[in-house]
Amino acid sequence: MSYTHQLDELGIEGYLARYGNRSMLRLLTCGSVDDGKSTLIGRLLYDSQTVHDDVLAATAKASARYGTTGKEVDLALLVDGLQAEREQGITIDVAHRYFATDRRKFIIADTPGHVQYTRNMATGASNCDLAIILIDARQGVLEQTRRHSFLCALLGIQHFVVAVNKMDLVDWSEQRFDEIRAQYTEFAARLEVRDIHFLPLSALKGENVVFRGENMPWFQGAPLLEHLETVHVASDRNLVDLRFPVQLVLRPNLDFRGFCGTLASGVLRVGDPIAVVPSGRQSRVKGIHTFRGQVEEAFAPMAVTVTLTDEVDISRGDMIVAPNNAPALDNAIEAMLVWFHQEPMQLGKQYLVKHTTLQTAAAVTDLRYRINVGTLRREPAATLQMNEIGRIRLETARPLAADPYAKNRGTGSFILIDRMNNATVGAGMIVERRSAAETVTRRRDSADAGRNVRSHQGRRQVTPQMREQQAGHRPFVLWLTGLPRAGKTSLAYALEKELFDCNHRVHALDGEVLRQGLSRDLGFSGADRAEHQRRAAEVAKLHLTLGFSSIVALVSPLRSDREQARAIAGTEHFFELFCDAPLATCEARDTDNLYARARAGEIDNVTGIDAPYETPTRPDLHLDTMRDSVAANVAKVMAFLRQRGLIK
Repeated sequence: MSYTHQLDELGIEGYLARYGNRSMLRLLTCGSVDDGKSTLIGRLLYDSQTVHDDVLAATAKASARYGTTGKEVDLALLVDGLQAEREQGITIDVAHRYFATDRRKFIIADTPGHVQYTRNMATGASNCDLAIILIDARQGVLEQTRRHSFLCALLGIQHFVVAVNKMDLVDWSEQRFDEIRAQYTEFAARLEVRDIHFLPLSALKGENVVFRGENMPWFQGAPLLEHLETVHVASDRNLVDLRFPVQLVLRPNLDFRGFCGTLASGVLRVGDPIAVVPSGRQSRVKGIHTFRGQVEEAFAPMAVTVTLTDEVDISRGDMIVAPNNAPALDNAIEAMLVWFHQEPMQLGKQYLVKHTTLQTAAAVTDLRYRINVGTLRREPAATLQMNEIGRIRLETARPLAADPYAKNRGTGSFILIDRMNNATVGAGMIVERRSAAETVTRRRDSADAGRNVRSHQGRRQVTPQMREQQAGHRPFVLWLTGLPRAGKTSLAYALEKELFDCNHRVHALDGEVLRQGLSRDLGFSGADRAEHQRRAAEVAKLHLTLGFSSIVALVSPLRSDREQARAIAGTEHFFELFCDAPLATCEARDTDNLYARARAGEIDNVTGIDAPYETPTRPDLHLDTMRDSVAANVAKVMAFLRQRGLIK
């Protein structure tokens, strides 16, 4: 039954009472040219009976002039409204369509497939929760399919529906569908998308769009509309980190001072303590006002006016946050940038950056690399041309209160504006909470300095071999890796005591102790973690020259970093020990609530939760730290060392 019939039966009040609280799903259709994106949306609207009679009559009239479906109504013309689009049979601009079913409300963005309109596609995808990637069953996965998929993943969309369209033109072949699914799955393995759903359909014939058809009995899944009605996207929204960018200070009279804006993330309640960024001033929420009146709480993406209990100086561009959960404040950020303008990006040129409600001067100071969207490989480049994507370093006149885009779309995105003509020239997604610029610069300077340093090893009169002979044993490095709370540190200290009792010169290097001194200047970004592990490996190498063995207890989640440590210490001295305990066991042991805080969104980059751990494929020794006691694992390690002649 269409919504117009329901309105007639229920009346406006009854209809709103029954359907007013339906959730909203924002989605887009994308893919290569002529994959059937507009036709698919037209079919959704038509078969769900959400097209008004006058619109349908006008479309039927336009079909006689522009249509490509003979005497039938060309449903693509329900979406392609520009004259140039109808004449050429392509989508140029982003078109939004709204419709609703009994279960959910929808906003669909129909985006263009041509390469030259990639910027339009990126604009349409920026606010979407789900992407329908259309693939022509005859053509398979094309470069533009990969380009749009990469852009959707880059823009944080975590739900893909890979719709293999035009199945009627390949005789409804299950084999062809399986081939395309395998082809796309291989490519998508390099994308960070957690939900990919494959669906064969024919938008022209209406098969598997709103209703199931009879031509593909081999497919037992739900049609497209049913999947869109049931896909769960509520958990994608960040309701942990309070971010309220102030857009306007409202002062209608002497007794009222309110701060207007849209909640980018989090929940705000009356009585909550708040802090203001960048000033750091604190207060409490006195009231929350909406166009319907006052409410006790507000959540993203509600537009509200907030009053505070204290007179706090706040202006447009400031941000209201939780006192113990503020975003990083920095004048230099790292970001992935999609370049929109015909004029290439210029390093050092002054642009304007628009971040939340703040606008300030900015300059792109470095282009780290450009992404080849066909292969997803990084390439060196001097600039970005229109529709190209690259990683940049951006320096701003005023500091930005920024989060990583993966964690918060509202505070993790920005646009670049040309100061001369006010044109939007680029859109960026921030990739790190703290800028890696200083770390990268520092390491680059250190590398340059290293080329100007002479080694004086030839003057050494006490050699490592002499120290080894004096100690009576060969030194070694035991590198303990595993998830946080897998038992690495406990095992390291127990091994240190056991070897010490055997008159072995040994020292345990605990990663958390190193962070309190040698690595106290490092954070938990990927680059900082790699540097932390490099420093630990260098210390272990120095221990070897002194005749000391090292037991290093570090998460060291990436195989490449562990291999780097092996190369630094020397393959003949280095042994990788895998402390194997499942995530559930590690969480049960977590008395410091590290995992709980990570799941609550209070901290990020925690291995096993929002940072990956690459299990060792061929460790020198595999230790079951869930089932075996510390003493049992110490005995295993000691037997391992005796077998290799490292201890007596």
